[in-house]
Amino acid sequence: MIIINPNVAVDLLSICGVPVQSNVPLTAVSSWRVGGRAKILVKPQTEEEVIALRKYISKHQLPSLIIGNTTNLLFADCNIDAIFMQIGSGFSQVKLSGSTILAKAGVWVPKLARLALQAGLTGIEHTCGIPGTLGGLVVMNGGSQRKGIGDSIVYVKTIDANGNTKIYSREECRFDYRSSIFQKLDEVIVEVKLQLESVANKKIMHNEMLAILRSRSAKFPRKIPNCGSVFVSNPAIYKQSGAPGKVIEECGLKGVIKGGAQISKDHANFIVNTGTATASDILYLIHVVRNEVYKKTGCIMKVEPKYIDRFGNIQEI
Repeated sequence: MIIINPNVAVDLLSICGVPVQSNVPLTAVSSWRVGGRAKILVKPQTEEEVIALRKYISKHQLPSLIIGNTTNLLFADCNIDAIFMQIGSGFSQVKLSGSTILAKAGVWVPKLARLALQAGLTGIEHTCGIPGTLGGLVVMNGGSQRKGIGDSIVYVKTIDANGNTKIYSREECRFDYRSSIFQKLDEVIVEVKLQLESVANKKIMHNEMLAILRSRSAKFPRKIPNCGSVFVSNPAIYKQSGAPGKVIEECGLKGVIKGGAQISKDHANFIVNTGTATASDILYLIHVVRNEVYKKTGCIMKVEPKYIDRFGNIQEI
């Protein structure tokens, strides 16, 4: 495994023109507020900067990781020897044309849902309460009410590991429930085109979005660090026993604590950081839930977040 030397930070600044941070505490980056330190963190603001970064990283065969708002990542407790590329605020532009939206990957999802509402366009209102950026939402085919953003996508534009630009049609994205082809590709999503529909009554749509937000506010922990839902809804378990949170609660696990991590008292499909949690604490609770739910239902629950190891590798939990 290649170890990143200090000269890399200097090269990135001079060759790619991207501001570089070194030894960044991941507790300040992670939605869960856990993790060691990132060796290097860069925040490209343009596609040209992403291309230059990817070419440099590929040429020198350096370990790297692409991150957004980190709502589906669990960083290792140790220092991570990799270049973290976080899509910056420069990727927050949105263009509307009729019933289509062309949006950069760094757009805040709730903001995008509000813009669609203001334009009288329906199709993505189910995303209005999801904290995260559009790129990450596309990777996970995220949404709520058992819907996914993939249903509204025309194409996704990416930059691959060698700095080449690629375009994927909706069919090529292979969207499924909380999954897409991008979970297996080493590519940076930079732009997304959405096809929505005009709505006759914006007030009805607005009320629907308010209802979604009220429901999320009542059920989900908001002020305590977390990553959102931990376990993906399993059709077999759902048919037999209901949603993940309900099943976990029926196993008597709601409120269970390990170190500074806790299975939320508000919603059992959330694991929160009460202040001193580590990645190990969170992993422990995940395995406890999996084991108990398996005993009860005979099904293994899939974990939505991915684990990032000491070299920046993405691993299933």
